[in-house]
Amino acid sequence: MIEKTCCPEELIDSYAQKLKVCGHPLRLKILCLIEKQDACVSDLWQCLEQPQPVISQHLAVLKDKGIVESSTEGNRRIYRITDEFVRNVISKF
Repeated sequence: MIEKTCCPEELIDSYAQKLKVCGHPLRLKILCLIEKQDACVSDLWQCLEQPQPVISQHLAVLKDKGIVESSTEGNRRIYRITDEFVRNVISKF
């Protein structure tokens, strides 16, 4: 008989929501770039060849869900992954 050892429901729900948000192809690309080095919006849109507003909208979603945070360095807003679960998933790429 298989022992019933499941992950706690609150973790499952939290992880499922994070994976859903990160599952968008462009957000996944953004996270992969940020994981390699903290980046600003202009670095990201130039690398991904997407309009700046598109990148900003996706970063806003990631920030709203607590996956990334930003800080100001001079005249640049630098983004970094703050969620440990997401960082561990992205680091496997």
